Amino acid sequence: MQVQILKSKIHCARVTDSNLHYEGSLGVDLDLLDAANIFPYEKILVVNANNGERLETYAIPGKRGSRTVCLNGAAARKGEVGDLLTIMAFATVEAEKATKIKPRILVLDQDNRICRRKQG
Repeated sequence: MQVQILKSKIHCARVTDSNLHYEGSLGVDLDLLDAANIFPYEKILVVNANNGERLETYAIPGKRGSRTVCLNGAAARKGEVGDLLTIMAFATVEAEKATKIKPRILVLDQDNRICRRKQG
């Protein structure tokens, strides 16, 4: 049997921009994606702490060092600039390996700088 396990999480990511007329997804500073072990174009689950909205989309690499978190396309309807997001990616593993997975977790400050790193 296979199960889905959290592998990566960016907590308290603040929305910096929104672009309704973009083809879609969530743009995230590539430095943040790398630090969280989220691949460009990987499927992600995004939860908005301000309004409770949830969406599945994919991560688009943003400019390195920009600290950008941008809701694009239809995702732009799920939040506003300043909202706090949790961005998660999951791995599918054999059940017996699931207990060995240690997710990489980043907590960001109000300027989308990494203030804490955790390993499951």
